[in-house]
Formats: sequence, structure tokens, C-alpha cells
Amino acid sequence: MVSRIDRKKMVDTALDVLNDAGLDKLTVRRIATELNVQAPALYWHVRNKQELLDEMATEMMRRMAAPLMAEPDPATPWQEQLAEVCRGLRRGLLGYRDGAKVFSGTRMVGHGYAAPYDAFIRRLVEAGFPLGEAARAWWTAYNFTVGLVIEEQSVHPDPARPEYRDPAYDDAERTARLGDRYPYAARAGAELFGDIERNFETGLRIIIAGIEATVETRPGAAD
Repeated sequence: MVSRIDRKKMVDTALDVLNDAGLDKLTVRRIATELNVQAPALYWHVRNKQELLDEMATEMMRRMAAPLMAEPDPATPWQEQLAEVCRGLRRGLLGYRDGAKVFSGTRMVGHGYAAPYDAFIRRLVEAGFPLGEAARAWWTAYNFTVGLVIEEQSVHPDPARPEYRDPAYDDAERTARLGDRYPYAARAGAELFGDIERNFETGLRIIIAGIEATVETRPGAAD
């Protein structure tokens, strides 16, 4: 017996269910219901939920690949190239409910992910980074971006309603609860979970400045 549901349709439906229900309620059974099939039909394609998440993360990467691979103006400094790739990654992950959690810790399926990764590492090497330092620079900026989006999506969990804020992050409630005894913690919370866009850009500048300060680049060394 062969499933009449192909892998792409299964993954597309899984991403729709993710946006509708979130990661905690994403199950193979629910996806099967959406496709009007029995759950065993999907096990032709994935053996368990982790393999499903791997497929979903790979599809997310495929959808994000085009903007991430766009060739920059050769005159654009590597600092701005790195910032733009991180901004594109953040935008892509924010398009899915719990997108960063799905993306984090999964294994890409096939080799499709390698093209954008290879292209960007090449850009850093051409800018004068030793290969190892280029990989570590990207790894650091990538993990900052994914980690920030995980936190951001806790505050604003619904991509269809970006203005919605989880009540658990209410500034007034936190101040009332912590303000008398822990005033700095209360005020810092408002800074951390208030203007997340500003915090992302600030963190990105800190990371790029740290890379500049610790990595000796030699423009033209890759030629």
C-alpha cells in the first residue's frame, strides 16, 4: 500500500497546522485529519514527530533561501551582509507560530540547506575571514537570532496577530509583582520584552562589533 499523500503536501499542511495551533498541539494525527487520511498513511514519509519537524524545518529553509541567497552589491561591507542575513532569518522564522522552536535543534533533510549556507560562508571568506572564523562568526550570529526569536515568539505568539501580546509579559503586572522588592528586575523586564525590534538590532550590533574586534580579516586572501 502506498500513501496517496505526497511528502510536500504533508509538510505544507503541517506548517498550516503549526500556524493554527502551535507546536504543542502539532501531532501527526491532527495533520492526518486535515488531509482526510488515517495517521498511518503519513508514516510512509516520517517515522515520528522529530522526523516531521526535520521536514518542516527543511521546507522553512527552502522558502527562506531565495532572500538569504540574494547576491549583495560587492561594495556592501561584510558587516551589513551579515546583519541583512540575520534580519532575513528573523523575518522568515516570525512567519510561523513557534517557528524558531521548530527550526532550533532540527536536522535538515537532503542538501537543499547547503546552498544558502555555502553562499554566505563564501562571502565572508572573500571578505578576508579564515574559513573557521567565518563559520564561527555565522554560527554566533545565527544562534543569537534564533534564540531571540524564540523569546520574541513567547511574547507575540501569533504571527497572524503581531500586535497580540501574551498577558504573562504584562509590564504593569510585573512591576506590581516585583517592583517593591526587585525594582531593577522589574524595569529590566520592560526593556527586554518591550521594543524587541530595537533589542534585536542592538544585539546584532554588539555581535558584529565583537567579531570585528576579535577576528583578523585579510580582504583578498581568498583569491
